[in-house]
Amino acid sequence: MLNADDIAFYRENGYLMVEDAVSAEQLARLREITYALIEKSRAVSKSDDVFDLDEGHSAERPRLTRIKLPHKQDPYYWDVLKNSRMTEVLTALLGPDAMIQTSKLNTKAPVGGAAVEWHQDWAFYPHSNDDMLAFGLMLEDVDEANGPLQVIPGTHKGPVLSHHSAESGLFCGAVDPEDPLFERDKAVTLTGKAGSMTVHHVRTLHGSAPNLSNRNRLILFYECRAADAWPLVGSASYGKIASGGGQVLWDHFADSVITGSMTTEPRAEAVPMRLPLPPAPDAGSIFKTQKSGGARSAFTAREKVGA
Repeated sequence: MLNADDIAFYRENGYLMVEDAVSAEQLARLREITYALIEKSRAVSKSDDVFDLDEGHSAERPRLTRIKLPHKQDPYYWDVLKNSRMTEVLTALLGPDAMIQTSKLNTKAPVGGAAVEWHQDWAFYPHSNDDMLAFGLMLEDVDEANGPLQVIPGTHKGPVLSHHSAESGLFCGAVDPEDPLFERDKAVTLTGKAGSMTVHHVRTLHGSAPNLSNRNRLILFYECRAADAWPLVGSASYGKIASGGGQVLWDHFADSVITGSMTTEPRAEAVPMRLPLPPAPDAGSIFKTQKSGGARSAFTAREKVGA
């Protein structure tokens, strides 16, 4: 699926675009399941364990920011990750033993669907090494109008920028637009046809503007790690699981294996990191973390109204 030039490009730039990451049949089934879930959200009036609701959501006009943990909502999302061209990309970049960190389906509703402020995934969940990445599978065509993913090449080799609010000191899940190390003018916009997939390294700076089109922007994200990358204390991603004890944590990891097997020998590397503490008042999703933590927006008023 990937050739040597593709892999070298990813290693150097911290991102990659892959076309036809799933078959036409797999794409059609994923869309069918996804739209059925959006229909199901009509019965929901507040965010829950499955749906993050956007402003203006109603039974008549469902508006979501996210479907949480889609691989837990329908087994087909999990099956496709384990049995598609995505699987080949995963092993090419992370090796034979890989696990899922989390998944999410960012639905970004038409005409104003929420932005995702600029951040590095690594800031949310530092591990013993940074052999971690995110896939963004486009379930519909993505163009510049509907809030595509943007990345800043090479930032996976640099520092971990502060994701804490300058006012409150809380982890807010976004970099400050005034940070001198935030070079937004170097951003690359990643658009593509349905079935295409973005790949970005866990330390690559990225974000996305509001959806200004009249179409949903449906991107299925899988965040994955090498099996020997183990989480550090302080990551909210594992807080509730770890509180259940060692067996609960082990069982969780066993259920997270995509390819190969687990290990009890973590690999530690000298990589920069910051802990996502103290937490934002509401850390239920990145949208809630950025809002309740007091993140400052890097997106201008002009972008937000679609001028």
